[in-house]
Amino acid sequence: MNIHATDYFRGIVKTGEMSPRVLDLTEHIIRLNPAHYSAWQYRYKTLMTLKSPLDLELRLMDELAVKYLKTYQVWHHRRLILTETRKPAPELDFIAKSLMVDAKNYHTWSYRQWLLAYFDDDALWSGELDFVEKMLKDDLRNNSAWHHRFFVVFQCGVRKGDEDRDAVLKRELAFVKDNISLAPNNASAWNYFRGVLDHTHTPYSMFQRFVQPYTVESDPDDLEIVDLENPAPSKGSQLPCVAAIEFLADIYEMEGGNDIPKAIELWKSLANEHDTIRKKYWEFRIKDAPQT
Repeated sequence: MNIHATDYFRGIVKTGEMSPRVLDLTEHIIRLNPAHYSAWQYRYKTLMTLKSPLDLELRLMDELAVKYLKTYQVWHHRRLILTETRKPAPELDFIAKSLMVDAKNYHTWSYRQWLLAYFDDDALWSGELDFVEKMLKDDLRNNSAWHHRFFVVFQCGVRKGDEDRDAVLKRELAFVKDNISLAPNNASAWNYFRGVLDHTHTPYSMFQRFVQPYTVESDPDDLEIVDLENPAPSKGSQLPCVAAIEFLADIYEMEGGNDIPKAIELWKSLANEHDTIRKKYWEFRIKDAPQT
C-alpha cells in the first residue's frame, strides 16, 4: 500500500477533517486496499457530513462491488448508502448483473436478502421466486440459490399469493423432487428437501416410495414407469445415490424397532462401499444406533 496515502489518512482522522479531498483520499486508499475498514467508515461519515450526492456514490460502488466481489466492506458500505437513499428497486438489477460474474458469491446473495428483508416491499418480493428459478435453471447445483429459495418461501413471512401454506408445501416438494430426478447426486437439492420437511414438520417416512429407487442400481424398465408424484431418476444417473441411502436410513432409524437393523445395513453400505470418505462417520452412526 502507498505509505504516504495512509500517513495522510491518519493525519486527517486525527484532525477530524471532512472535505472533498477526504473523499478523494479514501477512494484512493480503498482502491489500494478494499478491505480497509477505517477508510470506508471515515468515508461514510464524510459523505454524511458534506451531504454529498449519494447517487454518485452508488455509481462508484457499482464499479467497486463488481471489482471486489468478495470484500465484505464494499457491500456493507452499499447497505449504509441504501438506508439513506431508500431506493431499493434498481438494486435488484444490479445484484442480478453481479451474480452473472459470480453466481455463488456469499456477499452478493447476503446483500440481496438484506435488501428484501430491510425494505420488505411487496414490489421487491413479487419477482423473487421467478428470479431464483432462473438461477437454478442455469445451475441446479447452485447451493446459494437453493438457500435463497428457502429464505424467500419459508423465512420471511407469507408473501402475497402464498397464503395457502399447504399448497406452497406441495409446490416446493414437487419442485425439489423434480430437480432431484434431474441430478440425483445434487447435495443442494437433498438439503433443500430435508429443510422443507424439517421446517414443516413433515415426516420423512411419507417419502420412502420416492427415495427408494435412488438407493439401488438403476433398472431401465423402472425408468419407463411414469409417476408424477414420485419422479424416477433420469436416464444415465449415477446410482445408488449416497444422499438417498442416508435419507432412507434416517427413515428406518426414526421408525425404530425392527427397522433399526435396516438402517444399520444401509450405514454399513455407505461406510464400506458408497461413501468411504466418511467411513468414520458412518461407523459412529452404527455404534450410536439404538439397541433393538
